[in-house]
Amino acid sequence: MKKIEEGKMHVPAIKNGSVIDHIPVDQLPKVVAILNLYASEYPLTIGQNFKSKKLGKKGLIKVEEKFFTPEEVNTLALVCPDIVINVIRDYDVVEKIHVQLPDRITGLVRCTNPKCITNNEPMQSDFEVLDKKQVRLKCNYCTRKIEKDEVELTHYKNNTHS
Repeated sequence: MKKIEEGKMHVPAIKNGSVIDHIPVDQLPKVVAILNLYASEYPLTIGQNFKSKKLGKKGLIKVEEKFFTPEEVNTLALVCPDIVINVIRDYDVVEKIHVQLPDRITGLVRCTNPKCITNNEPMQSDFEVLDKKQVRLKCNYCTRKIEKDEVELTHYKNNTHS
């Protein structure tokens, strides 16, 4: 049996896939649910309460053979705007994606205005991103402004506020 070195994290390495790092611990279950990772066929490692200089404690998720789409990255940015996604190929980090919201988000967020046309007609929502760090959005149809704690994702089954 291999001796564990003091002060080292021992989370299994993956050959190919993605590592989502710097997840606030309280958002870890939500990230897993949003990405529907429990229902996926990909091998999955979830870690929480790792020491972090930025967050105090952080979570991380390793998913073998899974590479996230731009839509999935944008969705993660809505929930956790400071996470980093490491793309792993042949055990090496080949890309670090510092998640950042685009200037515009279409079809990912539900407008909180019940009278907005997007809630009453078969059409996608469309938001201008006013503040990428604090996550502030403005509906391009009804002009309602939405703060991070009001964001409702259109495809997240347990649509509780972020």
